[in-house]
Amino acid sequence: MTTTRPQHPFTVRHADVWRIALPASIAFITEPLVGLVDITVIGRLGDAALLGGLVLGALVFDVLFSLAYFLRIGTAGLVAQAVGAREARDGLLHVARALLLGVLLGVLMIALAAPILWAAVALLAPDAGVEAALADYFHWRIWSAPFALINYALLGWFYGRAAARTGMLLQLLLHLIDIVLSIWFVHGLGWGVPGAAFGTVIGQAVAAAAGLGLLARHYGGVGALLARIAPGELRDTHAIRRMVGLSRDLMIRSMALMGAYAGFAALGSRLGEVPLAANAVLLNLLMVVGFFLDGIAQAAEQLSGKALGANWRPAFERTYGLSMLWGLAIAMGLGLCWYVGGPWVIGAMTTSEEVRAYALQYLPIAVLCTLTFMPAFVFDGILIGTTQNVVMRNGMVLSLGVFIVAAFALPPLWGNWGLWGALHCWFVARGLIYWGALEKRKARLFAAG
Repeated sequence: MTTTRPQHPFTVRHADVWRIALPASIAFITEPLVGLVDITVIGRLGDAALLGGLVLGALVFDVLFSLAYFLRIGTAGLVAQAVGAREARDGLLHVARALLLGVLLGVLMIALAAPILWAAVALLAPDAGVEAALADYFHWRIWSAPFALINYALLGWFYGRAAARTGMLLQLLLHLIDIVLSIWFVHGLGWGVPGAAFGTVIGQAVAAAAGLGLLARHYGGVGALLARIAPGELRDTHAIRRMVGLSRDLMIRSMALMGAYAGFAALGSRLGEVPLAANAVLLNLLMVVGFFLDGIAQAAEQLSGKALGANWRPAFERTYGLSMLWGLAIAMGLGLCWYVGGPWVIGAMTTSEEVRAYALQYLPIAVLCTLTFMPAFVFDGILIGTTQNVVMRNGMVLSLGVFIVAAFALPPLWGNWGLWGALHCWFVARGLIYWGALEKRKARLFAAG
């Protein structure tokens, strides 16, 4: 069935992709760099238990915060569509609802800190020394929850409006503070693992305050911002239902996503402290590549969302093709750099000779992930931008099933090689499922003008 939805034609060029992708990549790359710095700061203390505790603690928060990641990706898609449709308020209502929900969820996470930690320990089953370090990290970092979720909502608004440079500056501010304070607290003040967590709390709080200030300034101040929201608009039933549905599906998608990574870490943990630490080093290096690819995904997200809001399929098709092209180029280039420079980086990240040797042994199969997970990143951006939340949810759950089967079948045969092989199976399945689903739905996304 067609509608008379208006069309707003625009073109997509290589430069349009990179105008978003480059600052977004710079911003996103600071996220795994913080992990790398934290691992290096604690790793150079020479205690594998402390390093394992930090790794598992960071994983717990990755999983926990991923449950609210819809605040960023859902907001970005909705705002991009509002921009494409030339909505006058630049998606103000979308970000306002996301901010309110983010604060509520952050406070709830703090209130439930004890059972969350208990569940994490029960699932990951760390050794006693690792468990103690994990608890030290968790009890400090949980206080960052409201600030982290506010930042998710704000980044969704900035990136949805293609204000990638502003999003980049906020991320750089957050992570620069985090990195500097983590080094100072751990090695300067001798606070150990809690010092790394406390640096993150302060970084998140400062970035949230700065982002809220920029949001208010965009609308002419707090008073002018509030004046643009008519009474009752935030309680609009249709909009809330749409947000709830989007949030639910993206939360399930995020749970499945982090479930795969958590399963990878948990199975690695059962192999022992050295495999756990070595796999964490390699996975963090893989995340460096992933966050570069996230820049391309961010461009695909904004431009495809704008194309949908503008009801202009030629822009969507062009976005699709350019995103895949540049994604492949980045994956191949960074994979080669990682393979060549991997021994040096691994040596710098840990002083443990056992961890170094183990990580170098599995470097080749880890590097291949740069190619197998690239398509999924680009498809994520396109599906987020066009708010194809059901496709994302179902695709992630199905691919998680592939990972679970592979993770139970391959490691008993080939040990850690099999564990990395299961990760490859997950990446490939995810990309193929998304490709097939999107091909079936493209024509229905755009109504006749």
